[in-house]
Amino acid sequence: MADTQLIDCPSCGAKNRVPLSKIAQGLQPSCGRCKQPLPLDSKPVTVTDGTFASVVEHSPLPVLLDMWAPWCGPCRMVAPVIEELAKEMAGRVRIGKLNVDENPATAARFGVQSIPTLLVLDRGRESTGLSARSPRPRSCSGWNRRYALKPEKTSNHAGGRSTDSIAALC
Repeated sequence: MADTQLIDCPSCGAKNRVPLSKIAQGLQPSCGRCKQPLPLDSKPVTVTDGTFASVVEHSPLPVLLDMWAPWCGPCRMVAPVIEELAKEMAGRVRIGKLNVDENPATAARFGVQSIPTLLVLDRGRESTGLSARSPRPRSCSGWNRRYALKPEKTSNHAGGRSTDSIAALC
């Protein structure tokens, strides 16, 4: 059987098995139950104080929100992994990026004191928080299992060695 991706329909909640070959051909998948187009958020969405409600709180999917700043070196190091996760998790988890310098209200709402900080939000409520400066949280492996993340090998550009993209975040 060909490689497939499960995509949850935001309209009716049905799980749809979509062949990756069809996505690669540029075809737009639609829900088998309600026939609505299925989302392919293959890039992180920009979240602002003004769009937080519509993008995160009203999202039918869990949201991994990257709290970052352009001047932050560790934030720039995490960015390629976030991009990979957005492609890998399209249809199962929405990936968002919030610049804390330009959006201080949302950063203050979640008490962000160090960056990069990654929050897993379900309907706008925090379910898991990860900080690049804190030790590996116990909940990270549970989050990986819940969303069936498959660690992919990526090249560590600085050292030339290979690491798991998931382990780089956790």
